[in-house]
Amino acid sequence: MHKTRFIPAVIPACALVLALAATCLAGGFTLSSPDVADGGTLSNRYLLNGFGCTGDNVSPALAWTNPPAGTKSFALTVYDPDAPTGSGWWHWVVFNIPADCRALAQGAGNAGGALLAGAVQSRTDFGQPGYGGACPPQHDAPHRYVFTIYALDVAQLDLGPDSPAAMVGFTLHGHTLGKAEITATYGR
Repeated sequence: MHKTRFIPAVIPACALVLALAATCLAGGFTLSSPDVADGGTLSNRYLLNGFGCTGDNVSPALAWTNPPAGTKSFALTVYDPDAPTGSGWWHWVVFNIPADCRALAQGAGNAGGALLAGAVQSRTDFGQPGYGGACPPQHDAPHRYVFTIYALDVAQLDLGPDSPAAMVGFTLHGHTLGKAEITATYGR
């Protein structure tokens, strides 16, 4: 019978890999919000005022940390994968956010909001640029609203405010270095 001696050497190597992975995850790219809790329910302040909903339609404050090395700009999307459209629903699309930016203030996605110079809000599924709050159909199970910040390898996307959200999403796919998400829910 042959004894295997490599197992004791493998255990410390595996422990080292796991420790390094935990360190990397602890310092990874993150998205947070003082207004929207990951796994929480959206409050009336961030719901649509229209389509039968009576929210305040204010975009929440968002902040991100530890973007990947080489990040040249950011993009932000808010997407409802549960919308009964066959393709979800885009609630907010912003790109060309400067690389030194680490936050968007509450209301930045609204008319007169404080977006940084050069940042572009493009058309959502509401048909216009800017933030559109949650308003799922009555009696649907609660929908998920996925807030995603993308770290990009280009300073600008060659798109404008009339670009459809799906086109922006396609373009993001080819330039994403990393992304971070928080997901909230809402049902009525």
